[in-house]
Amino acid sequence: MPEQVISIIAVAQTPPPVHGQAVMNQLLLEGTYSKIRFHHVRMAFSDDIQEVGVFRWKKIIHLMEIFFQIIRLRFQTGSSILYYPPASPNKVPFLRDCVLLIGTRWLFRRIVFHFHANGLCDFYPTLPIIFKRLFLWAYNRPALSIAISQQGARDGEFLRSKKTVVIPNGIPDAREFPKVSIDRPDKIPVILFCGMVSREKGVGILLEACQRLRDRGVPFRCRIVGRAASAMEQKLFDDFVQLQKLHNEVEFTGPLHGAEKWKALAQADVFCFPTFYSAEAHPLVAIEAMMCNLPVVASNWRGLPDIVVDGETGYLVSPKDPEATADRLQLLLENPSLREHMGQAGRERYEEQFTIDKFRHRMEEALCSVA
Repeated sequence: MPEQVISIIAVAQTPPPVHGQAVMNQLLLEGTYSKIRFHHVRMAFSDDIQEVGVFRWKKIIHLMEIFFQIIRLRFQTGSSILYYPPASPNKVPFLRDCVLLIGTRWLFRRIVFHFHANGLCDFYPTLPIIFKRLFLWAYNRPALSIAISQQGARDGEFLRSKKTVVIPNGIPDAREFPKVSIDRPDKIPVILFCGMVSREKGVGILLEACQRLRDRGVPFRCRIVGRAASAMEQKLFDDFVQLQKLHNEVEFTGPLHGAEKWKALAQADVFCFPTFYSAEAHPLVAIEAMMCNLPVVASNWRGLPDIVVDGETGYLVSPKDPEATADRLQLLLENPSLREHMGQAGRERYEEQFTIDKFRHRMEEALCSVA
Protein backbone atom coordinates (compact mmCIF):
# COMPACT_ATOMS: atom_id res chain seq x y z
CA MET A 1 0.00 0.00 0.00
CA PRO A 2 1.47 3.42 -0.96
CA GLU A 3 2.45 5.72 1.87
CA GLN A 4 -0.19 8.33 2.70
CA VAL A 5 0.71 11.90 1.78
CA ILE A 6 0.51 14.30 4.75
CA SER A 7 -1.62 17.38 4.17
CA ILE A 8 -0.36 20.64 5.72
CA ILE A 9 -1.93 24.09 5.72
CA ALA A 10 0.86 26.65 5.42
CA VAL A 11 0.08 30.24 6.38
CA ALA A 12 3.06 32.16 5.05
CA GLN A 13 4.28 35.32 3.34
CA THR A 14 5.70 35.08 -0.16
CA PRO A 15 7.13 37.91 -2.31
CA PRO A 16 6.42 40.72 -2.83
CA PRO A 17 7.96 42.35 -0.91
CA VAL A 18 11.28 40.55 -1.22
CA HIS A 19 12.89 39.73 2.11
CA GLY A 20 14.49 36.64 3.63
CA GLN A 21 11.43 35.07 5.23
CA ALA A 22 9.22 35.57 2.16
CA VAL A 23 11.87 34.12 -0.15
CA MET A 24 12.39 31.05 2.03
CA ASN A 25 8.64 30.46 2.30
CA GLN A 26 8.38 30.55 -1.47
CA LEU A 27 11.31 28.16 -1.92
CA LEU A 28 9.73 25.73 0.55
CA LEU A 29 6.30 25.83 -1.06
CA GLU A 30 7.66 25.45 -4.60
CA GLY A 31 9.44 22.20 -3.73
CA THR A 32 8.41 18.76 -4.95
CA TYR A 33 7.79 16.29 -2.12
CA SER A 34 6.77 12.64 -1.93
CA LYS A 35 5.49 12.59 1.67
CA ILE A 36 3.84 15.99 2.22
CA ARG A 37 1.51 18.36 0.39
CA PHE A 38 1.15 22.05 1.22
CA HIS A 39 -2.06 24.06 0.96
CA HIS A 40 -0.93 27.68 0.98
CA VAL A 41 -2.74 30.59 2.59
CA ARG A 42 -0.76 33.62 1.48
CA MET A 43 -0.07 36.49 3.83
CA ALA A 44 0.14 39.71 1.81
CA PHE A 45 0.00 42.47 4.38
CA SER A 46 2.72 44.63 2.78
CA ASP A 47 3.40 45.59 -0.83
CA ASP A 48 6.74 47.20 -0.01
CA ILE A 49 9.49 46.48 2.51
CA GLN A 50 8.87 49.89 4.16
CA GLU A 51 5.30 48.79 5.06
CA VAL A 52 6.42 45.72 7.00
CA GLY A 53 5.43 46.04 10.68
CA VAL A 54 3.44 49.27 10.04
CA PHE A 55 -0.28 49.45 10.84
CA ARG A 56 -2.66 49.96 7.90
CA TRP A 57 -6.45 49.61 7.94
CA LYS A 58 -6.34 47.45 4.80
CA LYS A 59 -4.32 44.93 6.81
CA ILE A 60 -7.32 44.39 9.12
CA ILE A 61 -9.45 43.38 6.13
CA HIS A 62 -6.72 41.08 4.85
CA LEU A 63 -6.38 39.55 8.32
CA MET A 64 -10.04 38.54 8.28
CA GLU A 65 -9.65 37.10 4.77
CA ILE A 66 -6.77 34.93 5.97
CA PHE A 67 -8.72 33.85 9.04
CA PHE A 68 -11.62 32.52 6.94
CA GLN A 69 -9.30 30.95 4.35
CA ILE A 70 -7.63 28.88 7.08
CA ILE A 71 -10.99 27.65 8.36
CA ARG A 72 -12.25 26.86 4.85
CA LEU A 73 -9.09 24.92 3.93
CA ARG A 74 -9.13 23.04 7.22
CA PHE A 75 -12.48 21.49 6.37
CA GLN A 76 -11.86 21.16 2.61
CA THR A 77 -8.56 19.31 2.98
CA GLY A 78 -9.03 17.56 6.31
CA SER A 79 -5.52 18.66 7.26
CA SER A 80 -4.67 18.38 10.95
CA ILE A 81 -1.32 20.24 10.76
CA LEU A 82 -0.93 24.02 10.70
CA TYR A 83 2.46 25.37 9.59
CA TYR A 84 3.04 28.95 10.67
CA PRO A 85 6.15 31.19 10.70
CA PRO A 86 5.69 33.57 13.66
CA ALA A 87 6.23 37.27 13.09
CA SER A 88 9.21 39.33 14.15
CA PRO A 89 9.03 40.44 17.79
CA ASN A 90 7.23 43.78 17.61
CA LYS A 91 3.73 44.73 18.62
CA VAL A 92 1.76 45.01 15.35
CA PRO A 93 2.84 41.64 13.85
CA PHE A 94 2.53 40.04 17.31
CA LEU A 95 -1.13 41.11 17.59
CA ARG A 96 -1.74 39.77 14.07
CA ASP A 97 -0.34 36.40 15.14
CA CYS A 98 -2.56 36.42 18.22
CA VAL A 99 -5.73 36.92 16.16
CA LEU A 100 -4.87 34.18 13.66
CA LEU A 101 -3.44 31.61 16.05
CA ILE A 102 -5.91 31.99 18.91
CA GLY A 103 -8.76 31.96 16.40
CA THR A 104 -7.66 28.87 14.44
CA ARG A 105 -5.07 26.68 16.20
CA TRP A 106 -7.76 24.84 18.16
CA LEU A 107 -8.93 23.36 14.83
CA PHE A 108 -5.62 21.52 14.33
CA ARG A 109 -4.10 18.59 16.15
CA ARG A 110 -0.55 19.82 15.61
CA ILE A 111 1.01 23.27 15.24
CA VAL A 112 4.42 23.78 13.60
CA PHE A 113 6.27 27.07 14.08
CA HIS A 114 9.16 28.01 11.79
CA PHE A 115 11.18 30.85 13.32
CA HIS A 116 12.59 33.04 10.56
CA ALA A 117 12.96 35.92 13.04
CA ASN A 118 14.60 35.51 16.42
CA GLY A 119 13.66 37.06 19.72
CA LEU A 120 10.17 36.01 20.85
CA CYS A 121 11.61 34.76 24.13
CA ASP A 122 13.18 38.20 24.71
CA PHE A 123 9.99 39.99 23.60
CA TYR A 124 7.75 38.26 26.14
CA PRO A 125 9.16 39.96 29.30
CA THR A 126 8.52 43.41 27.75
CA LEU A 127 4.76 42.80 27.40
CA PRO A 128 2.04 43.95 29.82
CA ILE A 129 0.27 41.15 31.66
CA ILE A 130 -2.77 40.94 29.35
CA PHE A 131 -0.51 40.64 26.30
CA LYS A 132 1.56 37.98 28.07
CA ARG A 133 -1.60 35.90 28.41
CA LEU A 134 -2.40 36.37 24.72
CA PHE A 135 1.22 35.45 23.89
CA LEU A 136 0.99 32.11 25.72
CA TRP A 137 -2.44 31.37 24.30
CA ALA A 138 -1.19 31.95 20.76
CA TYR A 139 2.30 30.44 20.86
CA ASN A 140 2.63 28.00 23.76
CA ARG A 141 3.38 24.28 23.32
CA PRO A 142 3.61 23.75 19.55
CA ALA A 143 4.18 20.17 18.35
CA LEU A 144 7.31 21.26 16.48
CA SER A 145 9.51 24.34 16.45
CA ILE A 146 11.92 24.80 13.53
CA ALA A 147 14.81 27.17 14.16
CA ILE A 148 17.19 28.25 11.41
CA SER A 149 20.20 28.68 13.71
CA GLN A 150 21.42 27.29 17.01
CA GLN A 151 20.82 30.64 18.65
CA GLY A 152 17.24 30.69 17.35
CA ALA A 153 16.40 27.40 19.06
CA ARG A 154 15.90 29.40 22.27
CA ASP A 155 12.45 30.49 21.09
CA GLY A 156 11.18 26.93 20.66
CA GLU A 157 12.55 25.92 24.03
CA PHE A 158 10.99 28.96 25.69
CA LEU A 159 7.59 28.06 24.21
CA ARG A 160 7.94 24.50 25.60
CA SER A 161 7.77 22.98 22.15
CA LYS A 162 7.39 19.21 22.18
CA LYS A 163 10.22 19.04 19.66
CA THR A 164 12.73 21.62 18.44
CA VAL A 165 14.99 21.13 15.43
CA VAL A 166 17.55 23.37 13.72
CA ILE A 167 17.30 23.48 9.92
CA PRO A 168 19.50 26.11 8.23
CA ASN A 169 18.23 27.96 5.20
CA GLY A 170 19.15 26.66 1.78
CA ILE A 171 19.00 28.36 -1.60
CA PRO A 172 19.19 27.38 -5.28
CA ASP A 173 22.60 27.50 -6.92
CA ALA A 174 22.98 30.64 -9.03
CA ARG A 175 26.06 29.47 -10.93
CA GLU A 176 24.15 29.95 -14.16
CA PHE A 177 25.26 33.56 -13.72
CA PRO A 178 29.02 33.14 -14.31
CA LYS A 179 31.69 35.62 -13.25
CA VAL A 180 31.17 38.55 -15.61
CA SER A 181 33.94 40.64 -17.07
CA ILE A 182 34.67 43.70 -14.96
CA ASP A 183 35.56 46.95 -16.66
CA ARG A 184 37.82 48.51 -14.04
CA PRO A 185 41.33 49.16 -15.43
CA ASP A 186 42.53 50.35 -12.00
CA LYS A 187 41.74 46.88 -10.51
CA ILE A 188 40.28 48.50 -7.41
CA PRO A 189 38.55 45.80 -5.29
CA VAL A 190 34.83 46.10 -4.54
CA ILE A 191 33.09 45.66 -1.17
CA LEU A 192 29.42 44.69 -1.46
CA PHE A 193 26.53 45.01 1.00
CA CYS A 194 23.06 43.60 0.20
CA GLY A 195 20.02 43.97 2.41
CA MET A 196 17.72 46.53 3.92
CA VAL A 197 19.61 49.81 4.04
CA SER A 198 19.20 50.65 7.70
CA ARG A 199 21.17 51.44 10.82
CA GLU A 200 20.34 48.08 12.44
CA LYS A 201 21.53 46.18 9.38
CA GLY A 202 24.93 47.81 9.91
CA VAL A 203 25.05 50.27 7.02
CA GLY A 204 26.28 53.04 9.32
CA ILE A 205 29.01 50.74 10.64
CA LEU A 206 30.07 49.91 7.07
CA LEU A 207 30.23 53.60 6.15
CA GLU A 208 32.41 54.33 9.18
CA ALA A 209 34.66 51.41 8.18
CA CYS A 210 34.87 52.88 4.66
CA GLN A 211 35.94 56.21 6.13
CA ARG A 212 38.74 54.47 8.02
CA LEU A 213 39.87 52.54 4.93
CA ARG A 214 39.98 55.74 2.87
CA ASP A 215 41.93 57.53 5.59
CA ARG A 216 44.44 54.64 5.68
CA GLY A 217 45.00 54.97 1.95
CA VAL A 218 43.42 51.58 1.08
CA PRO A 219 41.96 51.65 -2.46
CA PHE A 220 38.41 50.23 -2.70
CA ARG A 221 34.88 50.76 -3.95
CA CYS A 222 31.79 50.00 -1.85
CA ARG A 223 28.40 49.19 -3.39
CA ILE A 224 25.39 49.23 -1.05
CA VAL A 225 22.46 47.33 -2.58
CA GLY A 226 18.96 47.51 -1.14
CA ARG A 227 16.01 49.70 -0.30
CA ALA A 228 16.26 52.15 2.57
CA ALA A 229 14.18 51.33 5.65
CA SER A 230 13.03 54.95 5.59
CA ALA A 231 13.76 58.20 3.79
CA MET A 232 15.17 59.61 7.03
CA GLU A 233 17.76 56.83 7.34
CA GLN A 234 18.79 57.20 3.70
CA LYS A 235 19.29 60.93 4.26
CA LEU A 236 21.50 60.24 7.30
CA PHE A 237 23.68 57.92 5.22
CA ASP A 238 23.82 60.36 2.30
CA ASP A 239 24.78 63.16 4.67
CA PHE A 240 27.58 61.03 6.12
CA VAL A 241 28.97 60.28 2.65
CA GLN A 242 28.86 63.98 1.78
CA LEU A 243 30.42 65.10 5.07
CA GLN A 244 33.25 62.55 4.86
CA LYS A 245 33.74 63.09 1.09
CA LEU A 246 33.23 59.40 0.28
CA HIS A 247 31.52 60.03 -3.08
CA ASN A 248 34.31 58.33 -5.04
CA GLU A 249 34.26 55.24 -2.82
CA VAL A 250 30.59 54.62 -1.91
CA GLU A 251 27.61 53.99 -4.19
CA PHE A 252 23.97 53.36 -3.20
CA THR A 253 22.37 51.34 -6.00
CA GLY A 254 18.87 50.86 -4.63
CA PRO A 255 17.31 47.38 -4.72
CA LEU A 256 18.55 44.89 -7.33
CA HIS A 257 16.77 41.63 -8.13
CA GLY A 258 17.33 38.56 -10.27
CA ALA A 259 20.18 38.74 -12.77
CA GLU A 260 21.12 42.27 -11.68
CA LYS A 261 21.68 41.12 -8.11
CA TRP A 262 23.77 38.12 -9.19
CA LYS A 263 25.79 40.43 -11.44
CA ALA A 264 26.54 42.68 -8.46
CA LEU A 265 27.72 39.64 -6.49
CA ALA A 266 29.83 38.44 -9.41
CA GLN A 267 31.53 41.84 -9.72
CA ALA A 268 32.35 42.07 -6.00
CA ASP A 269 35.51 40.95 -4.20
CA VAL A 270 34.38 40.99 -0.55
CA PHE A 271 30.95 40.83 1.04
CA CYS A 272 30.31 42.82 4.23
CA PHE A 273 27.27 42.45 6.49
CA PRO A 274 27.86 44.13 9.89
CA THR A 275 24.27 43.71 11.13
CA PHE A 276 23.02 44.06 14.68
CA TYR A 277 19.32 43.78 13.72
CA SER A 278 17.38 42.58 16.76
CA ALA A 279 15.36 39.94 14.88
CA GLU A 280 18.25 38.73 12.67
CA ALA A 281 18.20 34.96 12.30
CA HIS A 282 20.04 33.30 9.40
CA PRO A 283 20.54 35.94 6.70
CA LEU A 284 20.28 34.63 3.15
CA VAL A 285 22.60 37.34 1.82
CA ALA A 286 25.57 35.77 3.60
CA ILE A 287 24.76 32.38 2.05
CA GLU A 288 24.34 33.97 -1.39
CA ALA A 289 27.75 35.62 -1.07
CA MET A 290 29.45 32.34 -0.12
CA MET A 291 27.67 30.58 -2.97
CA CYS A 292 29.26 33.19 -5.28
CA ASN A 293 32.79 32.54 -3.93
CA LEU A 294 32.98 35.73 -1.86
CA PRO A 295 34.71 35.95 1.52
CA VAL A 296 32.34 37.42 4.12
CA VAL A 297 33.09 39.98 6.83
CA ALA A 298 30.10 39.97 9.19
CA SER A 299 29.15 40.71 12.76
CA ASN A 300 29.29 37.92 15.32
CA TRP A 301 25.54 38.18 15.76
CA ARG A 302 22.50 35.86 15.96
CA GLY A 303 22.76 33.10 13.32
CA LEU A 304 25.78 34.44 11.43
CA PRO A 305 28.30 32.21 13.29
CA ASP A 306 26.31 29.24 11.92
CA ILE A 307 27.05 30.48 8.40
CA VAL A 308 30.47 32.16 8.41
CA VAL A 309 33.40 30.17 9.81
CA ASP A 310 35.74 32.77 11.31
CA GLY A 311 39.18 32.61 9.70
CA GLU A 312 38.07 30.08 7.05
CA THR A 313 35.22 31.49 4.96
CA GLY A 314 35.64 35.06 6.16
CA TYR A 315 35.78 36.94 9.44
CA LEU A 316 33.38 37.61 12.30
CA VAL A 317 33.75 40.88 14.19
CA SER A 318 32.05 42.31 17.26
CA PRO A 319 28.76 44.09 16.51
CA LYS A 320 28.90 47.87 16.17
CA ASP A 321 32.69 47.87 15.75
CA PRO A 322 33.72 49.86 12.64
CA GLU A 323 37.41 49.67 13.55
CA ALA A 324 37.48 45.86 13.59
CA THR A 325 35.31 45.79 10.46
CA ALA A 326 37.80 48.04 8.67
CA ASP A 327 40.74 45.92 9.86
CA ARG A 328 39.29 42.69 8.43
CA LEU A 329 38.20 44.35 5.21
CA GLN A 330 41.68 45.81 4.74
CA LEU A 331 43.26 42.39 5.24
CA LEU A 332 41.12 40.96 2.43
CA LEU A 333 41.31 43.98 0.14
CA GLU A 334 45.11 43.91 0.19
CA ASN A 335 45.45 40.14 -0.22
CA PRO A 336 43.90 38.71 -3.42
CA SER A 337 45.11 35.17 -2.70
CA LEU A 338 43.43 35.22 0.74
CA ARG A 339 40.19 36.43 -0.87
CA GLU A 340 40.34 33.58 -3.37
CA HIS A 341 41.11 30.97 -0.69
CA MET A 342 38.32 32.08 1.64
CA GLY A 343 35.87 32.50 -1.23
CA GLN A 344 36.47 28.91 -2.35
CA ALA A 345 36.07 27.67 1.23
CA GLY A 346 32.76 29.54 1.43
CA ARG A 347 31.59 27.95 -1.81
CA GLU A 348 32.42 24.50 -0.46
CA ARG A 349 30.54 25.23 2.76
CA TYR A 350 27.51 26.30 0.74
CA GLU A 351 27.57 23.02 -1.18
CA GLU A 352 27.88 21.00 2.06
CA GLN A 353 25.28 22.81 4.17
CA PHE A 354 23.07 25.34 2.40
CA THR A 355 21.71 23.94 -0.89
CA ILE A 356 17.99 24.06 -1.61
CA ASP A 357 17.81 20.25 -1.91
CA LYS A 358 19.25 19.77 1.58
CA PHE A 359 16.86 22.36 2.99
CA ARG A 360 13.77 20.80 1.44
CA HIS A 361 14.77 17.26 2.45
CA ARG A 362 15.35 18.33 6.07
CA MET A 363 12.02 20.19 6.13
CA GLU A 364 10.10 17.22 4.75
CA GLU A 365 11.61 14.87 7.31
CA ALA A 366 10.90 17.26 10.18
CA LEU A 367 7.28 17.80 9.14
CA CYS A 368 6.72 14.08 8.70
CA SER A 369 8.03 13.49 12.21
CA VAL A 370 5.01 15.24 13.78
CA ALA A 371 2.34 13.67 11.56
